[in-house]
Amino acid sequence: MNKVKQTVGIIGVGAFGEFMLKYLIPYFNVSIFDSHRDLGKVGDLYNVGIGDLNHICDCDIIILCVPVVHMEEAMDSIRHKLKAGQLLIDLCSVKTNPIKLVIDKLPSGVEFISLHPLFGPQSGKFGINGLNITMCDVGLTSRTECIRKFLVETLGLKIHETTPEQHDREMAYVQGLTHMIAKVFSRMDVPEIHQKTKTYTLLDEMVEMIRYDSDELFLAIQRDNPYVENTKQAFFKAVKDLEDKLSKE
Repeated sequence: MNKVKQTVGIIGVGAFGEFMLKYLIPYFNVSIFDSHRDLGKVGDLYNVGIGDLNHICDCDIIILCVPVVHMEEAMDSIRHKLKAGQLLIDLCSVKTNPIKLVIDKLPSGVEFISLHPLFGPQSGKFGINGLNITMCDVGLTSRTECIRKFLVETLGLKIHETTPEQHDREMAYVQGLTHMIAKVFSRMDVPEIHQKTKTYTLLDEMVEMIRYDSDELFLAIQRDNPYVENTKQAFFKAVKDLEDKLSKE
């Protein structure tokens, strides 16, 4: 007898929300919702249901895949629709403040865990097996082991478990620094290069992975991570110091 699949409702179907559909559809009955996008083509392409918020909030698992700037709006729109026993998951690239926001608005009895896939449509275009995902377990779910098993054994991901604060401290460098360098590089109108060193090739690959990320994601990384400001100032100071040194020499 086939086991009945749990239902998953996804709120926010941007680039990553659409990207993850093919990894969830084999294991769950998936429905999608996005107030900022016509999902007709996505629904047809992946053969998933398109629901309103009432339908999404009736699912066993609800995944918030919205930009950080829309998190409060999203929580306010669903908080009175959620029921005890459901599991809420957020996929924000910043954790400290969004997790506080979710906890403040989370109805009693609704479980919650926070994940951050450290990959996207570009870095995961050849598959996600072996890629990294961060888990922030804030003690609001009894399903941690089940979630861990699915991520590792079914999807083949590598989990790094940490606190929201430590996540943001490290992401200030991992994302804050790399995305800034990539944005600067992509704005320099670099010509097509044929004579590539290995170092340049790696830089070019990094820029290509990030080049098409949304402005909302970039702003979330740079503005909403409370630890990015120090990293940003240190980066600009290092550039200025190097510029001054080259000018003198």
